[in-house]
Amino acid sequence: MASDPDQPGGADAYSTRPRRSRARRDWAQAAVDRAAAARELAEAVRLRMQAADDLKSAATDELTGAWVRKFGLEEASRELARAYRTDVGLALAFVDVDGLKQVNDSRGHPAGDTLLERVGETIRAHIRPYDVIVRYGGDEFVCAMSALGALEARERFDNVAEALRKVDPKHSVTFGIAEAVMGESLEALIARADADLLDARRFRRRIAGGRSGAVRLEPRRGEVR
Repeated sequence: MASDPDQPGGADAYSTRPRRSRARRDWAQAAVDRAAAARELAEAVRLRMQAADDLKSAATDELTGAWVRKFGLEEASRELARAYRTDVGLALAFVDVDGLKQVNDSRGHPAGDTLLERVGETIRAHIRPYDVIVRYGGDEFVCAMSALGALEARERFDNVAEALRKVDPKHSVTFGIAEAVMGESLEALIARADADLLDARRFRRRIAGGRSGAVRLEPRRGEVR
C-alpha cells in the first residue's frame, strides 16, 4: 500500500530531503567561494598598490624628489606629445647647479647633497604640481612645462635662482629655456635648452669680466642695450 504523500514521513517528503541537503551544501560552498574570491581580489588590489608604490619609488630621485632620468624622460615625452595634440605649447628648462663639484670637494658630499636637495625643493616650489621635473645628471635638471611660453618659464626660473641666492648667496643655478616647435623631438628640445644655458653662462662670465675691466661687454644676440 502506497504511503499518503500528505502524511508526515510520506514518500514525497522523504524524496525531497536529499535535494534540500544538496541545496544547503551548494549554498554553503557558494558562500565559501565568494569569500575566497573577495580575499583574492583584496590581495590583487594590495599587490597592485604595492607595485605602484614600488614603481613610484624607483622612478623618484630620493634626494631631490624629481623623476629619475629614465622614467622622467618618458614622462616628459608623453607631456610633449600631449602638448602637440592639444596645441597648448610647452617650454622646457635645462638647469645646472653651479659649483656643485667645488662644494663636494671643499665641504664634502653631504653638503653637496644638501645643496641638491634645496635646489629640488626650490624648483618644485616655483612650478606647478603637474609639471615634469627630471634629475637629468648629477648636477642637472630638466623641467617640462606645458601650456607655458618661454618668457613665463624664464620668469619662473629667474625666481628659482633668486630664491636660492636669498638662502645662500654662494648658491646659484644657470638655466636655459627652449619653447617646443611642433613636431620637434624631446632630444632636440633639450639640446636647444642646453645651448641656451651655455649662452647664458657665457654671458654671465662676460659680465663678470666687464666688471673687472678685462672684457668689453657686447650685447647678446637678440638683446638691445
